[in-house]
Amino acid sequence: MKAGVVIFPGSNCETDTYDALNYLGFNTEYIWHRDSSLHKVDLVILPGGFSYGDYLRCGAVARFSEIMEEISRFADSGGLVIGICNGFQILLEAGLLPGAMLHNKSLKFICQTVNLRVENNTLPFTNQCGAGEILRIPINHYEGNYFIDDEGLKELEDNSQVVLRYVDENGEATADAAPNGALANIAGLTNKSGNVFGLMPHPERAVEEILGSVDGAKLFLSAKISKEAVS
Repeated sequence: MKAGVVIFPGSNCETDTYDALNYLGFNTEYIWHRDSSLHKVDLVILPGGFSYGDYLRCGAVARFSEIMEEISRFADSGGLVIGICNGFQILLEAGLLPGAMLHNKSLKFICQTVNLRVENNTLPFTNQCGAGEILRIPINHYEGNYFIDDEGLKELEDNSQVVLRYVDENGEATADAAPNGALANIAGLTNKSGNVFGLMPHPERAVEEILGSVDGAKLFLSAKISKEAVS
């Protein structure tokens, strides 16, 4: 499976993501934000970082990069897209996913490993996970407090678009389990079609035992297996 990792000015997780994908057997290449082509990739990943210095809002400037028009067309045609941390914020700003990000409730930068419950394991990004499985993956952000209005939240829940939820060690979605204050403990979600996935945790930092967890690999390998199943 061919994957493309998009680089924006200020991205800083592109190498981690590139290395993780190659380690998992992907054919991976970088895509510059000013490119007008996705180079015939099967999977597009917008990595973490601080695109354009997070000026205005996280992802607010990156959404206007040339490559985003092609990513929107790719997503509309059913192509698989993953936005990780800042990549998630860019997808929100671009309207490819619903909702918005606020500052963490503590108004502090957070860097820790969290527990995530898989809420929907029927997607191209979660088919290698069990329903309700708990994943351990790191987070690393200042604006990860997901928000959407009541109507939007109901739609997300009704359509099973919530993919990952912050939970405690017992698997319960308590208020304290979401260190950033995210509404309904939402850590990751998809669009209605299920082919665009945004998440605040960093799965690329959880693909080898030496990193403390291999749970992130399941999300990438799910996409790989989904593609192979239809090829």
